[in-house]
Amino acid sequence: MNFKTPSIRQVLSLALVLGLILISSDGRAQTGALTKDPSIILKKYLELDLKGARLSSFTWESQRPYVGWKEEPVWGQLVVVGGYTVIEEIDQWDVKNNLDTVIPVEYKVLGSLYLEKAVFLSEPRVDRIGFRVKAVNGVWRVVEPILPPHVGQKRILNYVKQAILEETDRSRLAALTALRDDMRVIR
Repeated sequence: MNFKTPSIRQVLSLALVLGLILISSDGRAQTGALTKDPSIILKKYLELDLKGARLSSFTWESQRPYVGWKEEPVWGQLVVVGGYTVIEEIDQWDVKNNLDTVIPVEYKVLGSLYLEKAVFLSEPRVDRIGFRVKAVNGVWRVVEPILPPHVGQKRILNYVKQAILEETDRSRLAALTALRDDMRVIR
């Protein structure tokens, strides 16, 4: 087979066509294009929160494309959850207008973890929280409420295990070990 080397003009033309395709495509869909369902951005935010993305300032950056606030507060408390459900029925949403809506989410709360004292308080319940998703600079963003992290039990257990490995203070180590044991038995 005999192949010809493409000319510079052909390469530039191809690059221009590919660029136009990318620009005209819905490339913003992953970060909240207004042509998409606003619950998609909420689900991405909630999934990352469940996996512990807000446990450190480094991992919080992964949630920045989904939220309307610039900084994450420092939390002394985490909410340990067994999961969540985004209410899909639009008739249960509080639609303010076509660019502003409140979508309810139901959390299966297991309890609260207080970081400073390494204490878990079992408080099993179902919480229903409305998340406001609004158009911000032409894309969907979760704008409120700014709640303490709602993290899954398995992720919290791994977080505590890592803290045990890094702890050098004996009394704090004992508290973290007791916390780990408490976290293993919650349902």
